Amino acid sequence: MRNGQKGFTLIELMIVVAIIAIIASIAIPNLLSARLNANETAAIATLRNISSAQAQFQAGAKIDVDEDGSGEFGYFAELSGAVAVRDSSGINGGQVVDPPVLSAAFRNVNTSVVTRSGYVFQMYLPDDDGVGLAEAADGGTGTAPNSDNCETTWCCYAWPANYQTSGNRVFFVNQQGDVIQSNNQGGNQNYSGTAAAPEADAAFLSPSTDDSIMGVVAVNTTATDGGRWLAVN
Repeated sequence: MRNGQKGFTLIELMIVVAIIAIIASIAIPNLLSARLNANETAAIATLRNISSAQAQFQAGAKIDVDEDGSGEFGYFAELSGAVAVRDSSGINGGQVVDPPVLSAAFRNVNTSVVTRSGYVFQMYLPDDDGVGLAEAADGGTGTAPNSDNCETTWCCYAWPANYQTSGNRVFFVNQQGDVIQSNNQGGNQNYSGTAAAPEADAAFLSPSTDDSIMGVVAVNTTATDGGRWLAVN
């Protein structure tokens, strides 16, 4: 080169590019796997927080629609203080919970679900026949759940917002407080976003009747959705 300047030859540049490509091919899948694991771990922790919040909410009788002295479980918007709790008419006309028992992140209910950290969360409360009723599209009560059944029963699912991109497994918890999981591949699974969401009775023993959430949860066996649900350690 002129004036004694030196530079990389084409072959040397190609070698450097090849090395960078090899490193990227190793690092990118590891980064994706780490993100998936982090999102799944966060989803499990969030379901456990929801379980604790529901227990605190019910024990404090924040909702007592039938005024029998026994508290009832609530929807995300009620637990987080986004809307007033259900009153004696069964609609959200009571008091706003202050302080709320659930994170403010759950005030952002959209199409009946809350999405955070790559996972979609949906709460169900039982109607007169135990059928799971989803939260109203923008939070709170749509069709009023049964006050007696709400004293004993609720359930919540968490599944990937984008399957294999934001998470793989699907998770479930109810009033028993035990988080269970499925690999989101068997039966009618492959839950992803709001377009492919679990039915209310997905994690219950098969066959379930009319989307009831008051039956027996499937653990180490095939559930209504055809998947196999296992306890989360």
